[in-house]
Amino acid sequence: MNKKVLIRTYGCQMNEYDSELITGILTTAGYGVVTDPMDADIVMLNTCAVRENANRRVYGKIHDIRHKHPGRPVIGILGCIATNLKNKLLEDKHLKIDFIAGPDSYKRLPEIIQQACKTHNKIADITFSKIETYEDIVPERVEGVNAWVAVMRGCDNFCTFCVVPYTRGRERSRSVKNILNEVKQIAREGFPQVTLLGQNVNSYHDNSRDFADLLAEASKIEAIKRIRFMSPHPKDFSNKLIDVIANNPKVCKHIHLPLQSGNTRVLALMNRTYTKKGFLDLVDRIREACPDVVLTTDIIVGFPTETDNEFNDTVDVLKKIEFDSAFIFKYSQREGTIAAKKYPDDVPEEKKTARTVLLNELMQQTALKKNQAMISQTCEILIEREGNNRSENGWAGRTNGNKLVLIPDGDYKISQLVNVKITEATPHLLRGIPKS
Repeated sequence: MNKKVLIRTYGCQMNEYDSELITGILTTAGYGVVTDPMDADIVMLNTCAVRENANRRVYGKIHDIRHKHPGRPVIGILGCIATNLKNKLLEDKHLKIDFIAGPDSYKRLPEIIQQACKTHNKIADITFSKIETYEDIVPERVEGVNAWVAVMRGCDNFCTFCVVPYTRGRERSRSVKNILNEVKQIAREGFPQVTLLGQNVNSYHDNSRDFADLLAEASKIEAIKRIRFMSPHPKDFSNKLIDVIANNPKVCKHIHLPLQSGNTRVLALMNRTYTKKGFLDLVDRIREACPDVVLTTDIIVGFPTETDNEFNDTVDVLKKIEFDSAFIFKYSQREGTIAAKKYPDDVPEEKKTARTVLLNELMQQTALKKNQAMISQTCEILIEREGNNRSENGWAGRTNGNKLVLIPDGDYKISQLVNVKITEATPHLLRGIPKS
């Protein structure tokens, strides 16, 4: 084959895992993988359709490659954007792509690439599958301390702002046995941490076994030191799952729990299936069982018809819960979603911006308060890398609760667990000194 492939990944952790699957599929088929676009015969961009900036980056990257590359590499677009924007991608004469493939079509990529190279026609495969979970594919993982494992694919929730059910299909779970075999292989490869992924990860099931059972089974694999997961849905957070998180030492005490809105009417418009009170009650149950849990969240600002008073409910929830951090997004319509069809995008842009600024300021204050409370505490960090990617000496690692900690130079190595006394705090990171 001797053709060289470059894969660029944008968007969520599921896309990162999918790119590792794709790499495994293509290397098995004889393709070489490169990191420089100038060395590539085929360039593939794997991105989501959830975040607008990811879409813009893909369009910009294609034009950049076409402009700079001395030859004409074959270019393909993969992932959710392929299924969400198929017609636009294929009909855009200025985009100059050669093929698109959706999340259920990756096993056909060698064939699709060959067809695109041979015929010079635009090839598209965005077929949905009711059964495809890629459980027979060995991912070619990126080196590091963490390995992603998709335990399920698709989503049945149909939140009105979200395209995932239309771009990744309906929910289907892998078997517990198959997942555990992959985690055992991850342990043999030397990864100390695994993150279990799903669009709605805590709705996972394998006959009578649920996500709590899967976490408990995965924790029995001796060489795995930490287990994380994302993203759960509040509606599927059982007391059984809370108990496993609270009492299993390998399951990290960090829960990313998407709120989206603090107002019950807006939540109903979003089809989130819980109320403000229900969410607050869930957090109370979690914190009662696991007082040291780190909670993070997602929030959408300016959902259609959201009033100032309804936005204040979101402010109220943030003040009551005091999340450790939050990803805050301004609502923007996504083609194909229920919200885009039913609700006018009627909250003015300047109001969305003002609300976003207010929430970010509140979260900065809360995050600083939470982090400062850790000063003088001793916590265990898992070393991830040297420095903090900003030309700073020392080492960087994360706590069980997923907080970034910087420590000075020393005789450490990646994947090592180190006890650290916290000495300084900002809203975004901690600094500390190792304790013997």
